[in-house]
Amino acid sequence: MLMQVPISVAFIPDGNRRFAKRLMKTPWKGHEWGNNKLKDVFQWCTQAGVKVITLYALSLENLTSRPKSEIDFLLSLAKKEANGILENKRHFVHENKVKVKFFGRLDLLPKDLTQVFRKAEMATKPYSSYFLNFAIAYGGRQELVEASRRIAVKIAGGKLDPSDVDESTVRENLQTSQEPDLIIRTGGEKRLSNFLLFQSAYSELAFTDTYWPAFTKKELISILKDFGNRERRFGK
Repeated sequence: MLMQVPISVAFIPDGNRRFAKRLMKTPWKGHEWGNNKLKDVFQWCTQAGVKVITLYALSLENLTSRPKSEIDFLLSLAKKEANGILENKRHFVHENKVKVKFFGRLDLLPKDLTQVFRKAEMATKPYSSYFLNFAIAYGGRQELVEASRRIAVKIAGGKLDPSDVDESTVRENLQTSQEPDLIIRTGGEKRLSNFLLFQSAYSELAFTDTYWPAFTKKELISILKDFGNRERRFGK
C-alpha cells in the first residue's frame, strides 16, 4: 500500500530515438513505440490512484531543431491519436471518462491539426474522472514571457493594478495551471528541459535511465512508492 499517492503526475518521455537506434531501427519507429506506451502508462497510473497525467509530447525547441520529416511524423501520430478519440467510442479516454487538453504554441502547428485537437477536447469536455494533458510545441520560459505580456496589457488597459499582481495572477495567465506533484523523466537525462517551470516549483522529481518505450509498470510503482516515502515541505 502506497503511503502517499500523487494526484498529478507529469512525464518527460525521453529516449524514443535512442531506443530505436539500439534496436537498429529508424528513429521514427521509436516515436511510434513511445506513442503506444501512453495507454499502458495511463492504465498503470490510474490503477495506482493518479488522477491527472501530463505528457511533454513535443518541446518548442524540438519543433524548430529536429528534421522536418521527423516533426511531420510526430505530428501525424498526434493527429492519429486525436482522431481516434473522435472516431472510436471505445477509445480508452471514453471508456475511462478522461478529459483531454492540448496546450503550448498550438498556433505554430498546422491548422487542421489544431482543429482536431479542439474537437477532441470538446468531445471529452463532459468527463471528469481523469485528466490527460498534452504539452505540444511547449516551452516553459516562453509561457512565462507570454503570461507577462498578457498581464502588462491588462495593466496598460487599466484592467489590473500593478499592486494586485501576485502568484495567482501569473497562474491565471499561463497555458496550464496544472501543478504536478511528481515529474518523471525517462531516458537518463536529469533536467526539466524547459518543462512547466512555474508549475513545477514544488514538484517532486524522479529520473530513470530507462528509455520511454521500455518503461515498465514495475518501475513506475517503484517511483510512486519512493514518492510516498518523501516528506513534502513546499518550501517550508
